[in-house]
Amino acid sequence: MKIERFTLNQSQKHLTIVFSRKKIFELSFEYLRVFSPQTMESKTSAVETHKKQVLLVVIEAVGKHGYRFIFDDHHSAIYSFSYLEALALEQKQRWQQYLAQLKASGHSREAMINIKQL
Repeated sequence: MKIERFTLNQSQKHLTIVFSRKKIFELSFEYLRVFSPQTMESKTSAVETHKKQVLLVVIEAVGKHGYRFIFDDHHSAIYSFSYLEALALEQKQRWQQYLAQLKASGHSREAMINIKQL
């Protein structure tokens, strides 16, 4: 499938991807960050933690390679067209697997530092 459009929703912290044939998927920023291609290719099997509040701030086209996603935690990665499609189609299964791994590790999705507004 070809990607036709991205829509960032900062208030709800999700990215809407419109694929060809009008297939529409909403992926949370946390999900995209946790399943970053660089994270998945890492030699370590550590589970990404504390990413619930992460924001996707910029999407840049990277020619035929895909798109660079830049997050507010200073992480960036290139997501290929096929990888984005896989993330969209396998979202439920991947997310449940992640939550199970997170629970088994004893870690949390929540940010490590509580920030209070004055």
